[in-house]
Amino acid sequence: MRLGEKVSGKIVAVKVRDIRFPTSLEKHGSDDTGSQITIHGDPDYSAVEAILETDKGDFGYGMTFTLGRGNEIIAKAVESLNPLVIGWDIREVFSNFGVYWKKIVCEEQIRWVGPEKGVIHMAAAALINALWDLWARLEGKPVWKLVSDMTPDEIISLLDFGWLTDELTVEEAKEILEKRVEKKADREKELFESGYPAYQTAGWINYEEEYLRHRLRTAQDQGWTRFKAKVGSMKPEDDYRRIKTVREEIGKDGILMIDANQRWDVQEAIDRVTALAEFRPLWIEEPTKDDDVLGHAKNQKGKNVKPSSTAAHGCESSSLRSADNLITIDSCRVAGLNEIILILLMAAKFNLPVCPHAGGVGLCQMVSHIIMLDYIAISGEKEDRYCEYSAHLHEHFVDDLIMKGQNYMPPAAAGYGTKFHESSVDEFLFPDGKFWAKKINK
Repeated sequence: MRLGEKVSGKIVAVKVRDIRFPTSLEKHGSDDTGSQITIHGDPDYSAVEAILETDKGDFGYGMTFTLGRGNEIIAKAVESLNPLVIGWDIREVFSNFGVYWKKIVCEEQIRWVGPEKGVIHMAAAALINALWDLWARLEGKPVWKLVSDMTPDEIISLLDFGWLTDELTVEEAKEILEKRVEKKADREKELFESGYPAYQTAGWINYEEEYLRHRLRTAQDQGWTRFKAKVGSMKPEDDYRRIKTVREEIGKDGILMIDANQRWDVQEAIDRVTALAEFRPLWIEEPTKDDDVLGHAKNQKGKNVKPSSTAAHGCESSSLRSADNLITIDSCRVAGLNEIILILLMAAKFNLPVCPHAGGVGLCQMVSHIIMLDYIAISGEKEDRYCEYSAHLHEHFVDDLIMKGQNYMPPAAAGYGTKFHESSVDEFLFPDGKFWAKKINK
């Protein structure tokens, strides 16, 4: 691995912060249908932030995303992993990142409470994202550029192929990467000129029709033509009415996606999406339980709308090879960019488009790097690929999220883009930030 001279030092401290934004107040992100059980009824978009410090005075800022309650569990899990990284020589880490990634995600005792999924995996993501941010800052590059400038062999060194080689071997991954080397510079130039296509989430279930129409019209006035709306109401007719409204507003040429947030059983998903087919949704995201691979396979056969994958929740080759038509990566539910690169490589092998979702705090910041490196170095494709954009909470980050119309532009600042403004932390740190202290003491 080629490393710059500034990439040196040992990790001497890890700071963990629980940061929560009160998005439940305006029901952003809510799919509350009035039933006794909702999937995401009152989310407060939240982050567990991990800040790495080296003995040279350098810092890396990483995070993982939750919906509020339980954020403290992730924070404690990060603290349980901290002793693993304290004392690490970062030059050694980044020279053998695949090995050190495995040390974090597969620690011999802690992995028992995973393994490689759930709370402990999301906690690992915060630390690994912080390592990527630290490395990119020291190299003076945004993360997407750091990775896309690597040789195929260097990218391979970032990865651990354990439990995957029956579907993706090191040799196959290297071949995929080598195919993209020749025109890397052309694709990078193209991204700087036109960006990467995005869509905007406009229609949460609890939005009244008048407000939904207002959001859609406002977005269209800004140049947006691609939208995702939520489905999964208690009554099918409510979903029908909402999606009909969206189609009316965006017109016959607008691109529409729908997302059920895993609400339905398999046959129910088939029936409910079939009933919406006249509105021509491009895909249905998470129609059923995330790890029901056979259910997703049945969904694929049962309707004329593309079902999206469960790869947001783990690097599961069985899902990619048999159950899905596209991959909706989540940048925080897997253990950092190393695992995401593996998912991108498997998607490339199976000719599956990757369309990251990013409906939470900090997710847009990270996926803006993922889509750039995927196009430049891995898939070489962006036709009929769209990455989610959510138009809120970006003001809390130091680095600007650069958009051009309805396209993501390549991030310019060194790092991964997830360093919070300290003024935002002062306000929304839980439970002692100004907002939460006032609310709790009221």
